[in-house]
Amino acid sequence: MLYTFAGQLPRHLYCFVDSTFLSTENHGFIPAIWFSLTSHPSRMWGCTVHLENGAIYRGLPPHAISFTDKPEPAWSKRDSQVWDCYGYQFTTIEYAYLQGLACKVKADEALLEGEYLFTAAPINDGYSAYPEQAKEFKFIKLTNGRLTVQPTNRVAFEDLSFTGTISELPKGLARQSTVWTCE
Repeated sequence: MLYTFAGQLPRHLYCFVDSTFLSTENHGFIPAIWFSLTSHPSRMWGCTVHLENGAIYRGLPPHAISFTDKPEPAWSKRDSQVWDCYGYQFTTIEYAYLQGLACKVKADEALLEGEYLFTAAPINDGYSAYPEQAKEFKFIKLTNGRLTVQPTNRVAFEDLSFTGTISELPKGLARQSTVWTCE
């Protein structure tokens, strides 16, 4: 498991950015290196990228990021992220066991296929201290070329030697509601 300080991704990722998010002219999807993340309460995650012209561009929403220069064209904010950020503080974690695993993701109402990239776990906010509200966010590279950020209850991971192929998300799992202590 690799932990990072808030803002830094566990590793930089080569990607493409929809130029309409950073230019007055549409140049399609342009190459970039995504290396950082920001969180503001009641906003989408903000992605920081390095562009080929040397510029650093901060605060791009997840639906501006792609992993191909010709991604799925019909992609909305809701497809890319379900919940706004809780606060300013978080940590990024790259779970070694999940690294590279295929997964099924419920993005809006469709069940999409993807690959685990990393996790962002909010800390020190009004929600994360309560078990029934605490969520980690999985950043997933979808097979349609897009990025989606989903809470754990909207992702199922496939380890073919253990789970077999996943055809639907698990149902009936109880939400944590107890704060456990030993003293």
